[in-house]
Amino acid sequence: MTADVRLTWVQPEDLVGHELRQAAQDGRDAREIAERWYAAGGSPAPDRAGASVSPAPPGLRTLAGELLDRLAALESPLAADEPTALADIRAACPHWPGPPEATAAVDRNRLHAAWLGRAAGCLLGKPVEKLPLMGIRALARAAGNWPLTTWFTAHGVPAHLLAAHPWNRRSAPTSLAENIDGMPEDDDLNYPLLTLLLLQRHGRSFTTADLARLWLDELPAGRTFTAERIAYGNLLAGVEPPETARRRNPFREWIGAQIRADVHGWTHPGDPAGAAAQAHRDAVLTHTGNGVYGAMFTAAALAVAAGGESDAHGCLAAGLRVVPPRSRYARAVRLGIETARAEEDFDTVVDRLHATYAATHHWVHVLPNAALLAAALTHADGDYTRSVGNAVSGGWDTDSNGATAGSLAGLLAGAPAALPERWTAPLKNRIATSVTGFDRTGFDTLAALTHQEALRP
Repeated sequence: MTADVRLTWVQPEDLVGHELRQAAQDGRDAREIAERWYAAGGSPAPDRAGASVSPAPPGLRTLAGELLDRLAALESPLAADEPTALADIRAACPHWPGPPEATAAVDRNRLHAAWLGRAAGCLLGKPVEKLPLMGIRALARAAGNWPLTTWFTAHGVPAHLLAAHPWNRRSAPTSLAENIDGMPEDDDLNYPLLTLLLLQRHGRSFTTADLARLWLDELPAGRTFTAERIAYGNLLAGVEPPETARRRNPFREWIGAQIRADVHGWTHPGDPAGAAAQAHRDAVLTHTGNGVYGAMFTAAALAVAAGGESDAHGCLAAGLRVVPPRSRYARAVRLGIETARAEEDFDTVVDRLHATYAATHHWVHVLPNAALLAAALTHADGDYTRSVGNAVSGGWDTDSNGATAGSLAGLLAGAPAALPERWTAPLKNRIATSVTGFDRTGFDTLAALTHQEALRP
């Protein structure tokens, strides 16, 4: 007797529901396709997990593939405002940044703080990833840690709350305060390491195909998720980029490309346009439209911070300059900023954002997370603890948002010593990873290697 292998994020019968949801968000009329799918016994997308419990019958799986192709052929009325090609994105951005007047230098200490800030923010969010907002709040409040100012812990939390809101199964053994022993492996850190490896091998002139080959050589398939896993499978099936991002990929506007953008920004100090263009070549392997904008926005914001910008609000404004202003991504960022400015209590900010997005968007989709990230950074006004605490306390993709907020806030802090020791000491200057050559590397070493790439012509 053999058990079924239920791979997450790849079964055709699990993808149709996600694509139907994306079609509704895009304004594509998929009613006839949806009726056919549900009449045949198809199910909606799994709510939080990546795979349904049981495999579909062969006929239903075949139908799922057919319907995914039909859905992809539907025209989106938003396409003109949300292009994917870099030339079209630039044409849509009236305030696209010009080249820097002078080459900016980035201090190695600033990069060290960025690596530490990203790692700590990610680690803070790991034990509560996938938990609903009410569960995150209940667990933290029970431990006397609300607003979030330190790591999550099970100490002092009543058993009934732990049973009702169990920690992330894979992360709890390495990410609760009582368990942290260095930075454990996480895709939010693996991808910056892979980007560093990409630059070391190919320099700034890398192509999307170079990135694809690097993934096949160095990234275990099991360490990919959502859009990255679909694109990886497409590569193995002989699909060439950028079609890898489009073929049967309902996750192409989720958060994956945004979490890969940091090193592109860190290595372009003072050059948001250069950082955004480099992040674009990375992002189109797996994403389109708003998913690509997430990478470009993040890279541009981090580039100006790496170049010496000391104001979080200026960084967010720089990020918006490389995003088409009529796109849903730009609207999400503006909503996050405006809501954070209007409300003194950050819980109220979060409640308003959840009222806008929670019913219609998956928790890993880029749009709600972009709104939350912008709100968290705006409300924190550059303070590191508040930046990562806000980002994680808002729910959705907690470790990814904590990582990106921590990266920017770390750059703004300027040096490792400027970050509170309670965040940096448990990392023990050590990262775990399956990326070749980087396991147990120190963050100071990573900063030095990144600095070398920032200085490379």
